[in-house]
Amino acid sequence: MDISNLIQTVLIYALPVLFAITVHEAAHGYAARHFGDNTAYMMGRITLNPIKHIDPVGTILMPLLLYFATSGAFLFGYAKPVPVNFGNLRNPKKHMVWVALAGPASNFIQAIGWAVLLVALVGSGVEERFFIEMARAGVLVNLVMWAFNLFPLPPLDGGRILVGLLPWKQAHMVSRIEPWGFFIVMGLVIAGVVGTLWLRPLMSLGYGVIQFLLTPLTALLR
Repeated sequence: MDISNLIQTVLIYALPVLFAITVHEAAHGYAARHFGDNTAYMMGRITLNPIKHIDPVGTILMPLLLYFATSGAFLFGYAKPVPVNFGNLRNPKKHMVWVALAGPASNFIQAIGWAVLLVALVGSGVEERFFIEMARAGVLVNLVMWAFNLFPLPPLDGGRILVGLLPWKQAHMVSRIEPWGFFIVMGLVIAGVVGTLWLRPLMSLGYGVIQFLLTPLTALLR
């Protein structure tokens, strides 16, 4: 393992990852407060201070261990989930969808922002590799978080969206998976199912949408 390359990679990804997880979790808390649940607000979790959202194991230790163990081929991590009491929402089943959707939506918006920065840097003739790679990392990190969190299995956001959209009986059946959902998702990730059948297609769609949205800006800077 080349230590200098590791340090460079960590520096390139640090800012995009911190922004990605911080805004993602804060978005959940803000949406919950908007729809009637002040739990996250009372606990100081509706904030852009990354320290409030960092989990020492899930955000730092696990990604580093996986990076070394797999030579960078597989990375996974998580932040401290924002506490949401769905029973406090004005319409728990309906508003659960919007609260869950807020996190992935914030990541897709951030991916667009990093893509705008990348196009602006390249279009203005900036050749500093560090900033170019950071902007690319910002797009990648946020699209991965957007796509992965939309996987339709609790406790991921996609699972909660699914529970909110299904009729009560089917919603209850899906929600019962949540205690084992994390382990099921990890098993599917390791088996390559999530990457092949979910992440890659959804990320290709995400890149396509962003490229389409930025077509006028790209044409303007040429």
